[in-house]
Amino acid sequence: MDDDHMTVPVPAAQLAGTAKPSAGAVASEVDNARSPLIAGFVGSMFLVFGSLGVGWLAPVSELRRLPLFIWMRTEGVGVALSIVLLAIGGMLLVRAWLRLGQRVRVWGLEARKATLQAVAAWGLPMMFTVPLFSRDVYAYIGQGRLMVEGINPYENGISALPNYFQLGADKMWTEAPVPYGQLFLWIEQLVVWVTNVQPEASIMLFRLVAAAGVILCIIYVPKLAELHGVNPHRALWLTAANPLFLTNFIASVHNDALMIGLALAGLYYCATRRVIRGLVLVTLSISVKPITVVFLPFIGLLWAGKDASWPRKFLYWFLTAALSFGLLYALSLVNGFGFGWINGLSAPGSVWIWYAPVGLIGMVVAVIFNAFGLDGWALAKLVYDAGKVLMVAAVAWLIFRGDYDRLMRRLTLAFAAIVLLAPMIQSWYVVWLIPLFAVTGIRNDWQVKALYFIVSFFMVYAISDQLDVFPYLQSEDLGLAIILARCAAALIGLLFAIYLIFVDPKTKSLFRVRDEAGLRPII
Repeated sequence: MDDDHMTVPVPAAQLAGTAKPSAGAVASEVDNARSPLIAGFVGSMFLVFGSLGVGWLAPVSELRRLPLFIWMRTEGVGVALSIVLLAIGGMLLVRAWLRLGQRVRVWGLEARKATLQAVAAWGLPMMFTVPLFSRDVYAYIGQGRLMVEGINPYENGISALPNYFQLGADKMWTEAPVPYGQLFLWIEQLVVWVTNVQPEASIMLFRLVAAAGVILCIIYVPKLAELHGVNPHRALWLTAANPLFLTNFIASVHNDALMIGLALAGLYYCATRRVIRGLVLVTLSISVKPITVVFLPFIGLLWAGKDASWPRKFLYWFLTAALSFGLLYALSLVNGFGFGWINGLSAPGSVWIWYAPVGLIGMVVAVIFNAFGLDGWALAKLVYDAGKVLMVAAVAWLIFRGDYDRLMRRLTLAFAAIVLLAPMIQSWYVVWLIPLFAVTGIRNDWQVKALYFIVSFFMVYAISDQLDVFPYLQSEDLGLAIILARCAAALIGLLFAIYLIFVDPKTKSLFRVRDEAGLRPII
């Protein structure tokens, strides 16, 4: 990815020829965006209907009593139809996103308009899906209920509630303390208080919160891209119209949307010398999900200025930390729970997953040593710990070493190290990185091709990873129906991905190592 994009503002005159093409070129900037827009809308509608059968519903949901839901969730034909719609819809969105990018001749204002139309046409239907690819939103409801009932969510899992299993949260949350910050706790509390724990109404309000995060990304991704001399309209397409972005933030209702939206807004104001405002926004991001605390050292460096001496850097690191943690402490005094979220940071989630590099190495080590009668998983844990040590070292290196003009890129690489060196990677962790890489520069070569592959892989995985198949369809305790459903969804998604990469005459060239006709310029 580009090494020469800057964190400091670029003069407007320097950007004039990149962000605003001439009036004569406007008519031919985009070749018929209608076709991919319609295809993506169809794919999004497929997700809506597919979610009726295999999306996550709370056991107490009134929707389970409706005839259409009963048929799609309890009859084999209905479940099969839901899986097909879900798989084809998800991959149609990938193809539509790729084709929209191909239709752009000049990344100007018309391309921005087409991208925003895509976000609306593809994202709005997802506002009405049954939660897909994750059921974390039901944990949000349970945690909000803890807050409403005056139970400390940093010390208690949702099992402290009566009938907690009716809320629909994953069992991993039953004893796990909340890993979220004070702001999101208040949002959870407000949602549950307003809806009186009605699941579908709560989901809609949480989706509105996620939509606010999406809007923040739409506003600040182009602004940050311009600061780095990167075409803002292309950065917006790479980020906001990206099907992985839309499905994880809207269909899956993840609070990561608000987290990253606030963080991007804060970075923009810090980069334009409005550091206090920016630092407040980044701190609010931390109070949603504390992972963005890694932004603070880079903000301190930005505040210290170019060619700052080491004493000056340490002074501004101290000021940044003092202001941010002082605000977090003030918030903790309001809710009375202190910094309890620190204890919950390692609570949810699996220990490892096979496609994470460190997770894969640990798994291989465990299998090999288990074959010799040794405790392979104990050794695998050492691998995971080594990954964490390497992660800390990489972040420290990027904080202390590197050019000032590449501060935002260094922050992006540090965030990427945290994701890639963990034994567990979720698809929404990848979505954290996409806007940061987009605004600091994704070249139109192997870099953007890598993004295409990553998006395709995680869409196929998401389609097959979490399906809510009704228990009555399972074979005793074997979960046969779930296995068959996931395999079917994975196969359909994989075949569609293979078609996109190797067969489709329109998209296969995007995945080639070399383009026959050369590369269009980014700007």
